[in-house]
Amino acid sequence: MSEALLEVKNLTVDFKSEDDTVRAVDGISFTLNRGESLGIVGESGSGKTVSSLALMRLIPRSGKVVNGELLFNSRTNGLVDVTKLSEKDMRNFRGNEIAMVFQEPMTSLNPVYTCGDQVMEAIILHQKVSKAESRNRTLELFKQVKLPRPEIILDSYPHQLSGGQKQRVMIAMAMSCQPSILIADEPTTALDVTVQAAILDLMKELQAEHNMSIIFISHDLGVIAEIAEKVLVMYKGKIVEQGNILDVYANPQHPYTKGLLACRPPLDKRLYVLPTVADFMKPAHEGGINKANTKLSDVVDKYIITPEVRKKAHEKLYQQEPILQVKNLKTYFPIKKGLFGKTTDHVKAVDDLTFDIYPGETLGIVGESGSGKTTLGRTILRLIEPTSGSIVYKGVDLLKLSDKEMRSYRKKMQIIFQDPYSSLNPRITIGEAIMEPMQVHNIMNSDKERKDRAIELLERVNMNASHFQRYPHEFSGGQRQRICIARAVALNPEFIICDESVSSLDVSVQAQALNLLAELRKDFGFSYIFISHDISVVKFISDRMLVLYNGQIEEMGDADDIYFNPQKDYTKRLINAIPKGRIEDIRASMEERKNRNHTLA
Repeated sequence: MSEALLEVKNLTVDFKSEDDTVRAVDGISFTLNRGESLGIVGESGSGKTVSSLALMRLIPRSGKVVNGELLFNSRTNGLVDVTKLSEKDMRNFRGNEIAMVFQEPMTSLNPVYTCGDQVMEAIILHQKVSKAESRNRTLELFKQVKLPRPEIILDSYPHQLSGGQKQRVMIAMAMSCQPSILIADEPTTALDVTVQAAILDLMKELQAEHNMSIIFISHDLGVIAEIAEKVLVMYKGKIVEQGNILDVYANPQHPYTKGLLACRPPLDKRLYVLPTVADFMKPAHEGGINKANTKLSDVVDKYIITPEVRKKAHEKLYQQEPILQVKNLKTYFPIKKGLFGKTTDHVKAVDDLTFDIYPGETLGIVGESGSGKTTLGRTILRLIEPTSGSIVYKGVDLLKLSDKEMRSYRKKMQIIFQDPYSSLNPRITIGEAIMEPMQVHNIMNSDKERKDRAIELLERVNMNASHFQRYPHEFSGGQRQRICIARAVALNPEFIICDESVSSLDVSVQAQALNLLAELRKDFGFSYIFISHDISVVKFISDRMLVLYNGQIEEMGDADDIYFNPQKDYTKRLINAIPKGRIEDIRASMEERKNRNHTLA
């Protein structure tokens, strides 16, 4: 029998506002054994992060643990109830016994201190060693988490590191006192799939080496399956299903679990629409698709597009004249050095790209961070001016237009950015945000007509008229992204660039956004460039796929052909990094972890 390291009994957490009390965590109980990995999965608002913050006693002031025991088997003090520790004892407990890696490393790291200083601070605080000793230990930790050039990163600031490197610094900080439990709260969300795979491998190695327990929090069961032996599925503050990850994956019992599994784009087949969690949670008499003994494969298979149907649609699609023709496009950024800022070299972000896009087509652009995909999208709209080449939209070379002429063309060419919150002005209502581009471009005759159009668009993206007077902070991430989609559609565009527009969303909300984009394309004939680092998402939404690496096209062609028969090693690496979620892969991963732990033991 494994030793029980943590027992959570009937944990209940409430948050109070001026006129209401919200139960964020509703009487959950679970056990974590020493050396074990536990996954907690659910959508935003399910209570998974609040549960982990309760273990760390880091719940915001508006929240309170109203019931429950958090029994931890301490290395020094035996069995202790975390809820009853004094604040002084709790400060010592954090880091030494339980450590946490947060979702967004940039907001977790202090931008005015070097990465080394921030890890050294934690070591000096908890282990009472000299600054020289703490620096040596930090360097060893940076080597242990496989940071490149650890001696340089030691004296680097967070903004000088990539997202994956910053997350490794956070893991090094969490590991600095060798805790018994490492809590990882969405540590790979919005990271490239290759970086995500590397972070997961790193955490598994550290766990085996230190016999450490891991609580891994995610909205994606596919990611959970890569690292956890057990899983808790949370919905509205409650555990609706728990058990061995293999059993839950192979035979989910609760409709919510089935929905989480079904809404991830499948890799082995092509669907015209993704099932959503809401479909499974509705009763059958209200149009829900979940019934007694419903198999996931039966649900998914209802939405399959056959190769014959797709081939026929593509024959019609590619008989048209292209709506956009990009030829020999280059966007270089100068590297300046010396006292007088002399240009010594260039970063070739977009390096001699040529491709076409057809009316009603979605071209997926995939690649890691730094591959040039976002620069390409912004260059096409002339938000970044290119170095050379041509961008021909419906027979007009956009690079020959004046700024004033280009503004009028932007009515027909829109962009949806990655972060919907920073795309919306927090000081104006969402209704005003949707009306604003219509006012700028003199669409319609009056603000009353524009307001009616804005309400119509809100309803079109599955929101309602009452939302018109609300502000961006009052909505979830998925709702804000729908607002941004409505804003982009307000000008009746023909061509839309989606720049990582679903990468940070829950998989369930991501499925809704992808379905909405596909539906709008069908109804209005939009052409899309869909930019993402996730091939599974690009494969679902795209007709053709363009793989970018270091600003150049690695390969381009039919999205299914590239996925099933990639020609370049880089494309193969991107595909291999995707969590497949197949039963045989989960079983192999569990066996690998078992063998690794046995070898180190």
